[in-house]
Amino acid sequence: MSGTLFFPRGGSAFVARSLARGLTERGVQVKLVAGSRHDLGPMSDARSFYAGIDLHAVDFTPALAAPDPMRFAGPPGTAPLHPSFEDRPDAPDRVFGELDEAAYRVHLDAWARELDAAGAPRADVLHLHHLTPLNAAAALVAPSVPVVGHLHGTELLMLAAIAAGGRWPYAAEWADRIRGWAARCDELVVAPGNRDRATRLLDVDRERLTTLPNGFQPELFRPIDVDRHAVWRRVLVDEPRGWAPGGEAGSIRYDAAAMAALADGPVVVYVGRFTEAKRLPLLLEAFADARVTLGAPASLVLVGGHPGEWEGEHPVEAIERLGLAGVMLAGWYEHSELPELLSASDLLVLPSSDESFGQVIVEAMACGVPVIAADALGPARIVADRDVGWLFAPDDRESLADTLVRALADPEERARRGRRAVEDAHGRFAWPAIAARLEEILRRAAVTD
Repeated sequence: MSGTLFFPRGGSAFVARSLARGLTERGVQVKLVAGSRHDLGPMSDARSFYAGIDLHAVDFTPALAAPDPMRFAGPPGTAPLHPSFEDRPDAPDRVFGELDEAAYRVHLDAWARELDAAGAPRADVLHLHHLTPLNAAAALVAPSVPVVGHLHGTELLMLAAIAAGGRWPYAAEWADRIRGWAARCDELVVAPGNRDRATRLLDVDRERLTTLPNGFQPELFRPIDVDRHAVWRRVLVDEPRGWAPGGEAGSIRYDAAAMAALADGPVVVYVGRFTEAKRLPLLLEAFADARVTLGAPASLVLVGGHPGEWEGEHPVEAIERLGLAGVMLAGWYEHSELPELLSASDLLVLPSSDESFGQVIVEAMACGVPVIAADALGPARIVADRDVGWLFAPDDRESLADTLVRALADPEERARRGRRAVEDAHGRFAWPAIAARLEEILRRAAVTD
């Protein structure tokens, strides 16, 4: 049985889906327990997002109508809205560190009920994504079933913030819980770039951490011959999904002049959420510097930003602050839609310095798009010495701007590294091989127990 507390959004949901499908294709009987929101469309509804997987969906939608969604106690099949590892003001899913003991107990009771109803006590092994109240619920209803914990990095970012003096009233209690859940796991899976950080922050023996990269679907992510102008016209003009603070998806629409400018030069793309960890203001500042140095047209398209969700300075606000031209917001896209957008791009940039892996990097590589990423953690391990892209000094505006200039000014080198990227991605990061490795880990935990 696999489990994730969160409704589908962000990279960990795609990982959970890909691994569940990959294990099923290998003949493993998998049931997935997952949070779900039925009010935001199919990309956040577990029933559609995890289609084809044996699923026990837990609906947060009724909780959203309660006075406090995070203290909602409802009927079977529902749960209080999950907390977050990220502190986003005014978001309904408040950060874990703000929840007191009474609120924690409401979550624990709900998830214990749902795990029991889904059959957790009869599972051979539990594969739990992140470290959350799911782990505590599993200890209550299935204490004899071994647990493999799967870290995705965001829990480590919150622990690091707490260690640095996090301001949340119940931060210490949640740090203790997370470390206790890690200690109870029979084995912990972590992205290669996060092993040292996880060892330190979770206070576990390094030997208990098994590294496993994320991957991509080789039948989906591949170079596609697309009409670039037609793709961007549809995405940015005809069927827009971009949004500004307070606006709905599609509230940002571009005109023919913007499309003409985009057609005149290379297109850089960012794919991801609008969280502070992604360092989007850094990217926009560096891109502004790079455009001045280049003295030639170049465009940046931001793909992502879960509707209504952002931390810190929204990209629209940063664009206005910088008086920046050539940057467009495309909005949120389903995973299956990304290969077309990537294939219509010349370069992918991931500016964050705290990525435990960087799944979008290998997806772009598989589509033949070279990448720029920070020389840290997961991205550094993917890109370094592979001739598939460029690395810049983490959190360094000048270094990122210089790297953008080098990449954008040399189309032949971009094309060469793009060809190399396809080969490297397929050799190291296809999901079928990663699912096979996870099956080994899960079987080892079940046999050991």
